[in-house]
Amino acid sequence: MAALRVVALLIAACVAAIGAARAQDATTLKKEMVGQWELSTTERSKTCVVTIKGDPVAQGFKLELEPACKTALPFTKDIVAWSVKGLDIVRLQDATGESVIDFTEVEAGIFEGLRQGEGVYILQDLAAARSMAKSMDQMIGDWSIVRGNGQPVCGLTLTNTEADQDNFQVFLKPKCDAAIAQFNPTQWRLERGQIILMSKSGDVWQFEADDNAQWRRVPDTADPLIMLRQ
Repeated sequence: MAALRVVALLIAACVAAIGAARAQDATTLKKEMVGQWELSTTERSKTCVVTIKGDPVAQGFKLELEPACKTALPFTKDIVAWSVKGLDIVRLQDATGESVIDFTEVEAGIFEGLRQGEGVYILQDLAAARSMAKSMDQMIGDWSIVRGNGQPVCGLTLTNTEADQDNFQVFLKPKCDAAIAQFNPTQWRLERGQIILMSKSGDVWQFEADDNAQWRRVPDTADPLIMLRQ
């Protein structure tokens, strides 16, 4: 019986510790969320600044949306407060406390939320988002695709002309390598530090910056393709 009581006490202590850890996680997240954030489509073609505050209001905590939000992202007209649900869900909610959109953290300071029938939206630190926008502007222009040995195989131009809600137009130059001409990308975007090229058929090529300031196709191969800014 004494052994059983010891086991019971250990279980109770573990449950209490887990509960305290969960409470701490939620409390920490609430503190970390206070500040200015950017709510946007995945490629920032439509953006909205959200100021998250720690002041309690009915059903949650106070937030402010810039006036342009309702035009850029119409669903935001219903958002009046925010809260943390469970351990790690940041909820932007309506006046009744119901979710307008729920976000979960996918990278440090970057949250993703899905609205059925609309797609994925991003919530991220405003300063970081504006830094990313600057990075995207730096991508616009002419590029060369070369093989690992430096042999040029294609030229292309990344533009800031919208192809659809989240992507932009890309144009291949004449006399490309057959494999690239067959892929024939027509759209691009910058996503989580990668250049994404997409074809009309839905094929996707991803390029990541390496230590030499080049953009290498991933996953890497024995005969890599590298994008170089012209």
